[in-house]
Amino acid sequence: MYTRLLESCVLCGNRCRVNRLKGELGTCRAGSKIMVASYCPHYGEEPMISGNRGSGAIFFSHCSLRCLFCQNYDISQLAYGQETGRDELVRIMLNLQEQGVHNINLVSPTHYAPQILEALMLARQQGLKIPAVYNTGGYDSVELLEVLRGKIEIYMPDFKYFDNERAWKYSGAINYVEVARAGIAEMYRQVGNIKLDREGFAASGILVRHLVLPNNLADSKKVLDYLASLSKEMQVSIMAQYNPQFRALEFPELSRRLQLEEYKEVVRYAKKIGLHNLYVQDLISSETYLPDFKKENPFI
Repeated sequence: MYTRLLESCVLCGNRCRVNRLKGELGTCRAGSKIMVASYCPHYGEEPMISGNRGSGAIFFSHCSLRCLFCQNYDISQLAYGQETGRDELVRIMLNLQEQGVHNINLVSPTHYAPQILEALMLARQQGLKIPAVYNTGGYDSVELLEVLRGKIEIYMPDFKYFDNERAWKYSGAINYVEVARAGIAEMYRQVGNIKLDREGFAASGILVRHLVLPNNLADSKKVLDYLASLSKEMQVSIMAQYNPQFRALEFPELSRRLQLEEYKEVVRYAKKIGLHNLYVQDLISSETYLPDFKKENPFI
């Protein structure tokens, strides 16, 4: 039923309108068959997502974005993975639930969303009870998100840039700012702020991630201003793990790691504008995530 969306594909901001059911390929290079690179209980997400038993991550091959600094470029750009049918994807979801994970974490799902949705609905019928996390690069069309309404419990989008020229230059994304703003607003309308389960982990809601880039290439303060305009209670993860991988060394402005002071400035600004449900990275102790202002952070 949902795979009809592949007949004239507008799942992401590229809006290629190719017929993937007839073998036509758009920017993402994904066809009508799902490709999965790997799946496992994953402990590297924010604590409310990974919890103490892990997040059931399923990593999908290909991507609607072409980020020059992608740390998973072997999956996203080189398409490492294997074709996985609907029934096999259902089996994977149920297997992860049996392992005790807190949720099913759909990593880079946009270009396979119709096929994933059919598998997810079937898995629900077969006993899947844990939340689904839609872990996306933030380049989803509103048309797609409207189809997902009521079927995804947790949205976890990136908001990568607030400058369209840079988004095009570094990620091959057309009109990224408008697409990301509209998409995140729609996600927020659907699920609201994070609500916790009895164990204190995410049961529903939106958590937005923002990767701080060197030389302020992401326009981080403008990204945060927009998120604050939606809700100052929103969970926002400010990430510092930028690493010049893949083709980043070809661009001098991307060819170094983030400096501590660059990251501190963004975190301070988030606090200044009233965003207080933050996850920040402790670059001193190398802990992955700390809830901002709930532990003493010597670098803030």
